[in-house]
Amino acid sequence: MGGISRRKFLAGATAVSAAAAPWILPASVRGMDGTVAPSNRINIGQIGLGAMGRGHLHHLAHDPVFRVLAVCDTDKVRREDGKKFVEDTYAADRTSGKYKCCDSYNDYREMLVRPDIDAVVIATPDHWHTLASIDAAKAGKDVYCEKPVSLTIGEGRRLVETIRRYGKVFQTGTQYRSIPIIRKVVNFIRSGGLGKIKAVFVQWGWVHVDTIGNSRFPRNPVLPAEPVPDGLDWDLWVGPAPWRPYNHAYHRNPIPGVVPWAFCEDFGAGPSTFYHSHSADVVQYAIGMEESGPVEIIHPASGEFPHLTCRYANGVLVHHVDHLGQVKETYKAVPDSARLDGNFGGVFVGERGWVTTMSAGGPIEGGPEDIFREIQAYTREVNIGANNHHANWVECVRTRSKPSSHEEIGHRSASLGHLVAISFRLGRSLKWDPVKEVFVGDDEANRLRSRAMREPWRI
Repeated sequence: MGGISRRKFLAGATAVSAAAAPWILPASVRGMDGTVAPSNRINIGQIGLGAMGRGHLHHLAHDPVFRVLAVCDTDKVRREDGKKFVEDTYAADRTSGKYKCCDSYNDYREMLVRPDIDAVVIATPDHWHTLASIDAAKAGKDVYCEKPVSLTIGEGRRLVETIRRYGKVFQTGTQYRSIPIIRKVVNFIRSGGLGKIKAVFVQWGWVHVDTIGNSRFPRNPVLPAEPVPDGLDWDLWVGPAPWRPYNHAYHRNPIPGVVPWAFCEDFGAGPSTFYHSHSADVVQYAIGMEESGPVEIIHPASGEFPHLTCRYANGVLVHHVDHLGQVKETYKAVPDSARLDGNFGGVFVGERGWVTTMSAGGPIEGGPEDIFREIQAYTREVNIGANNHHANWVECVRTRSKPSSHEEIGHRSASLGHLVAISFRLGRSLKWDPVKEVFVGDDEANRLRSRAMREPWRI
């Protein structure tokens, strides 16, 4: 087609036909009956159909803005289930009751060569996030990728560079910033509503590592080899990670909750996988550092603070507590009567008062009461389902503008988790240059900013 995109070709063909004869097109084709015209739909391929992937696929298949053309997973059971779900969903809207136009792939690279796919949603294990996103951008696709966007700081920077080089629209799945009440509170903090921020508190919990126990960061336990289930391409599942024999702790059907592989550092990022990437996104946005990072990571062994603490150039301290009760018990930062519950945000303490940005734990809390009148929130309830994160990505795909959690923000949110994990791993404090993205005068720490990929995979 001579380099002309399918969408432009179809638009041109429609214009020529309209000039040649007075064709009468159905309202659904023109998008005039409340439907989305086919020419305005975003054709999607989804990569990864695990616990998070199923949720994305359900949303995509029921949203008329999208048309799911293909699904991909290295597990045949999940792949076939995903294909069937899409086709059954679309068939329900047809008088014939039939729809057979969703293809399935074992290898996402085969999907990416299709010119009719505009964008991809990536919901794979963490170790695939960066490579799949980069390959998609090089193939001309826009990308929505689950968090964290990388397993190392070096990977994240390469992702940012590639997305920019190819001019693609990239959104990270840190959707909690897109909940209306969270956005209002964050903008209030960001604009100085609490005055100077004295401290922020976020949770950094333990991750349970099989055969090792609880750890502050993912580890590499030695697990016994087990027979690979029928239909699972285990070699491709491992992909760029160091080779490990199959064990059901990494992957199995039915899906055991959310991301079971995150305890292993070759496949996941532990607390960052579970919740810290969300917290980092909200916190750094609120303190105006969403495209930067801390200048110092202070380990509790230093004796300066009871918990690992990140210091930013603007003086803000972000304390990583084990549980939110320590905000009251250890730091005496909020009243004893304060109700602190939830995840995916933080507790902000400023000159004028305090406020939470947590989700999944009840309403927004804070004090004094006057600050809520200034926030002008019609409710303090946190409705997670009300976020417009996908919609923001869609709008940016159409306008070619930057999404609310674009590639640099996704990289910096993941990086904060990597910095914390490296400090815990080394057992000491670190100096960090957020501009050059290097540890100051610390060769040992700098070696942990990146790692090699298994042959033949390359970024």
